[in-house]
Parts: sequence; structure tokens; C-alpha cells
Amino acid sequence: MDIKDEKKISRRTFLDYALTGSIVVSALAVLGSILTYVYPPKSEGGAEKAEKVEAPVAPAPAPAQAPMLKPRKDRWGIAHVFSSKNNTIITITDMSGGETIAKASGGMIVKADREEGSPYAAMQAAFKAADIAKERGITAVHIRIRAPGGHGTKTPGAGAQAVVRAIARSGLRIGKIEDVTPTPTDTTKRPGGRRGRRV
Repeated sequence: MDIKDEKKISRRTFLDYALTGSIVVSALAVLGSILTYVYPPKSEGGAEKAEKVEAPVAPAPAPAQAPMLKPRKDRWGIAHVFSSKNNTIITITDMSGGETIAKASGGMIVKADREEGSPYAAMQAAFKAADIAKERGITAVHIRIRAPGGHGTKTPGAGAQAVVRAIARSGLRIGKIEDVTPTPTDTTKRPGGRRGRRV
């Protein structure tokens, strides 16, 4: 037998051992994993290893609620607004209409007669009446607007709209806005007689 043949035999033997050894190692590893699954490792005290317990999740905090506000108690009044082309008169009374709380007119604000029915005079008169009413405890008003009516004009003058705006800006709460112009069912006789008014 030559030296070359001996080297070949020794190489084959080495390969066979190596292959056999790797198979044995892999088999042992598989067997070890199976045994670990079937027989889990025990702790030092002999009890089974406790499973990891997740900490309980705290519930989300409830959304903060707005503090409950007490309902505001308003003291109501009625603002009677008489608006013609010559003047604007504001009278604030209690709900019965029997007690006058505040009053003002365009003639109390301006000096010229022709300016008494203007929106500016009406606005200033409304501010004046609203301030007096607030000092006396009124916090909210219903507005009743009235034109001359009857045999006169049924349309309120220029100061009526200015009065509503001024009362709203003054801080008083506004409830209902009504038109209470007296309108005759048929008609009312105009003054002046048969021949008219003599000038």
C-alpha cells in the first residue's frame, strides 16, 4: 500500500468522523430543546419559574368637567319706546308697567327742536335710561316700540332702531322686541274739522 493510498484513507476517515460528530451534535441540540420544552427548568426553591406578569395598565383619567355655573337670575323690566319724527321717548318700567324705573327723551339731550327725533338723541337718551335702570337693579328688558299710530303714521321714527342698539350695547339683556303701535280697525277721525286746520 502506497503512502498516497494511506493519506486518502486517513482523509476519508477524518471526514466520516467529522460528519458523524456534526450529526450527533445537532441531534443532541434537538433533544435538549425537546427536553427543555417538556421539562421546564426549576428555580432554586424548586417551584416552577413564575411567568412574567405584566403590570396592570392604569385607566385613562376622565376628562375634566367644566364647573357647574349657577343660572343667572335676571331682574326683568319693559322698555317702552315711543318714536315719532319729532321726538323719541324711552320709559323703563317693571313687568306690570305700573312703576316707572327710568325715563329719558331726545328733548332732554339736545337743545335744538329739530334734533329731538334724530338717531343720535335717541341713542344718548337710551344710554341714560339704561344706566339709571341698571343702578336700580334691572338686568334685562323686553322692548316695546310704538309709533304715533291712530290717524298718524304707523311707522316708528328714525330713533327706534338706534334705541335698540344702544340698549344692547349698554349691557342690558334683551328679551322680546315688539311693535305695539295702536292701529285702528277701521279708522279714527283726524282732527281739524270739516274745513281743515286753519293756519
